[in-house]
Parts: sequence; structure tokens; C-alpha cells
Amino acid sequence: MTARPEGPARADAPTEGHGRLQEQAPERILGVDIGGSGIKGAPVDLARGDLAEERFKVLTPQPSTPDAVADRVREVVDAFGWSGRPVGVTFPGVVTDGTTRTAANVDKGWIDVDAAALLGERLGSPVTVVNDADAAGIAEMTFGAGRGRTGTVILLTFGTGIGSAVFTAGRLVPNTEFGHLELHGHEAEKRASSKAKEDHDLSWQTWAHRVQKYLAHLEMLFSPELFVIGGGVSRKAAKFLPLIEGIRAEVVPARLQNNAGIVGAAMAARSAAAGPAGIRDSAAAPTAAAGSAG
Repeated sequence: MTARPEGPARADAPTEGHGRLQEQAPERILGVDIGGSGIKGAPVDLARGDLAEERFKVLTPQPSTPDAVADRVREVVDAFGWSGRPVGVTFPGVVTDGTTRTAANVDKGWIDVDAAALLGERLGSPVTVVNDADAAGIAEMTFGAGRGRTGTVILLTFGTGIGSAVFTAGRLVPNTEFGHLELHGHEAEKRASSKAKEDHDLSWQTWAHRVQKYLAHLEMLFSPELFVIGGGVSRKAAKFLPLIEGIRAEVVPARLQNNAGIVGAAMAARSAAAGPAGIRDSAAAPTAAAGSAG
């Protein structure tokens, strides 16, 4: 039921402070990333934007009801002895003020659930909930492939579905959910997600052609300067990114790879814990789509 995948991806963001400040223990918050097939988490070193420990993963229960998923999230939290401390949690759907509004790739029982309150009660911790792709985008814009980019940036996470996060002038436009755009008569994520590749046993060439059509459609609509490709498939970017042609925007893999959601969840929890000042001053305004309970 549980697995410990490979170690964390590294981010090259500099640590904050110098001299005696560097000797202090880095600020850490636990991030948990709920996906359609797996739930993974780890404490995050928020000075470096990297995992502080090897992540811990459990399978997403089937059916993935709120109570069942909350129990698995508790397993992840308990693996690190994190009870009572702030936790950031991602969710694969629209999240407003801690409430989950859609549930395309998990049980429909999540629709209109106060997820922050449910998880806060189950974990005994203050919990901040944020859209999964928004969390990954927050991390990539701060520590990863989008760092320093001020134009329009679109991060896409390819997994069970396709998540999206859009930034302009470094600010997040929350809950875009571009995986549900219709493309050639089909919902985009039904044809171009990693799950679609696996379900239909597509070659890298065939799948890359579908991703190319999807990127071209988004480029026509939004004219981004950069696409960041995230999710688990980002580890295999060399197998498909060179096959994508005709896109004017730069197309790069997520630097934090599939750990970006965990890092972004922890960042959102830190902003929520800091109160209005933390929300206002956050580089990517993550809590525009987050809520907390505790």
C-alpha cells in the first residue's frame, strides 16, 4: 500500500540569510499532494524550495471519497510525526476558500466539501488546501523553471488528468482547469494526459503529437511566453519534448518535477499561517485559491 519513490528533485534557489542566520534550522512545513492515483507528502525546506526528507507515498483509495482520502492523508502526516503543526494539501480540482468545488478525477462526493475543515479535524492540524496545479505553479515560479519570468507563464501537470496554472506578471490566476478545454471534439485531458498515454498504449511520438496540438490550442488562446511541463512525466522530458514542434513559446520541463505540488502546498500553508501580510507579500499569491482550518 505504501511506497517510497526516488529521492527529491533539487532546486537551485539560494538559501536565505548568511552568517549566524544560516546556522538556524530552516523553516519547514509539511506538504501533501493528493492525486488521482497516489497521495504523497514530505516536509519542505521553505528557504530552498526543496524536500527536507524523502517523500512518503500511499495509494489513493478507490473509491476516493472524502473520508477515505482523509484517512490516507493522515497516514502520510503520521509518517512524519507532524500532528498539530501546519500542513498544506493540494487537491485535483477547483478550490475556493478551502472548499473543493469540482472533482473530475476523484469521487464526486468531494464537490462542495469544506476540505480544509475536514482535513484539519482529521489531522489535528491547521490545514491549507489549494488546487494541485496552482500549488505546483507557485513552486515553479518561485524556485523552478518560471523563476524571474514576468510574462504569461502556463504550467501544465500531466498525470491522471491535466492540471493548469497561469501566471501573469508573476501573479497567479487561480483554478484555471485548462485540462477540461474541448479540443477536436474531446476533453483535452482525455486525449493528452499521462493516463491517456498509458490507457491507449501510445508511443512517445503519438502522445507528443497530441500534446503538441493541445499546446498549440492554448498558445492560440493565451499567447504565453513559457510553457512549463510538470507532473510525473516531466522526469522523462527527453523522450517527448524534442518531438514537440511548431510552438512559439518556450517549452521546458518543471525543474522540481513531480515534487512541485508538495513544495507549493507547503508554501501556501506558510502564507496562510502568516495572515494577511503573508498572503499579500507572497511572490505568487498562492492563497488566492486556498483556505485554512484549525
